Amino acid sequence: MMEVGSSSREILDPKKDHVAIDIVHEENLAYLIKEKMDSISPSHCVCRVPEQLFKEYREYYFPSTVSIGPFHRHKVEAMEEKKWCYFDTLLSRNHKAEETLDSCIKAVRHVEKQARKFYGQTVDMGSDEFVEMLLVDGCFIIELLLEYAIKSLRRRDDPIFSTNDTIYGIRRDLILLENQVPFFILERLFHLVPIPTQCQLSLVELALCFFKNILSMHDEHIPREKYDPKIHHLLDLIRQHYLPTSPEVLSNVQHEHKNLPHHAIHLVDIGASLKPMISEESPLNINFLDGELKIPPLKIDGYTEILFRNLIAMELCCHELPKHVASYAVFMKRLLRYKRDVRLCQMKKILIDGCGREGQIVGLFKRLCVDVDIDNTNFSYNEICERIHGYEANSKQVWWKRLRHSYHRTHAGVASLSVVLLLLVFLFTGVLFLAVNFLFHHFQ
Repeated sequence: MMEVGSSSREILDPKKDHVAIDIVHEENLAYLIKEKMDSISPSHCVCRVPEQLFKEYREYYFPSTVSIGPFHRHKVEAMEEKKWCYFDTLLSRNHKAEETLDSCIKAVRHVEKQARKFYGQTVDMGSDEFVEMLLVDGCFIIELLLEYAIKSLRRRDDPIFSTNDTIYGIRRDLILLENQVPFFILERLFHLVPIPTQCQLSLVELALCFFKNILSMHDEHIPREKYDPKIHHLLDLIRQHYLPTSPEVLSNVQHEHKNLPHHAIHLVDIGASLKPMISEESPLNINFLDGELKIPPLKIDGYTEILFRNLIAMELCCHELPKHVASYAVFMKRLLRYKRDVRLCQMKKILIDGCGREGQIVGLFKRLCVDVDIDNTNFSYNEICERIHGYEANSKQVWWKRLRHSYHRTHAGVASLSVVLLLLVFLFTGVLFLAVNFLFHHFQ
């Protein structure tokens, strides 16, 4: 307290340079505030997957082709040399490679403290090793994105692009929650390294191009405005693509607890219809209106389970994140309860591919929901489920649809049976006439 009082008296003394003292005081205060801000861990960090999720499915969470970041460093040695080659290729695109390297090292070291906290736990690596890892891994990712988007940059003997299996493995590993580097590291490096003149895309656009197969983006135009300016890592970029835009999903209205939606066949039995929602906005934009359940088409392929597992793990690790992907998995689990539900959704073009693997798709959503706790407070499709139950509860509407369906089936059945009986009567009459005519002439 004495020190503060002393400072106050000095500032009031006209003989002192109180303006300079005031500036120093403000700088000290700003430094203390910044220290407190830096001591708070970022809300969206690269964190470890909870053990209850990966205990039986390690292959869906741990890298097998390329390791990125500190959690699995040097656990996949086969790609380490290639990462250094890509690092050298990127920096050597102009004659100022050494200057670029120095700038990159300084830029990464400047945010080293922030990057360490981004991992949500203590990273047991020295400063030089940690900075080197971020630098090499970050430049490898940037060069990979560039060469994927611009084929003329690739070397003919490059093993990464020589087979589909390798690029599939790398893309698969880059969507793993534990296999990330902070996106702000990638952005800093992207603005320092020499980008070839053929590239007119931003870093986000390059990343979206690389993950286009996973995102099922058919439009060549990439809607950059959809994504938050603050992207935390590559998996978070994909998560933002999946975020729903539908008011019914975003509202998260809490209703009285009821069972989740009926399976697909039962929905048809109560008079509802299933239709694909043709929309590029979000795969999670489910809607139910006027007896129509509309669901954006979902492509079932080798990425599906890996992606959903890691997105769900991210939602569970970051408690403040809405549980949109986990809610979607629960919704689809209830909708696709039996193989015939899957076949119906395939016929309706709600599920793309996966033909002949109906049982595997049913099992996929069951596995995704193991150890996923979704209650009525964080389930994203409360309002839609309420509409479905309300539709079913409308007994007159359900009764009329069933009666009409039964009438059409009965009417068609009676008509068909009548035709058959009529033909049999004509046939029997004809045979009887011929028999009587034969007997009459015979006994004459």
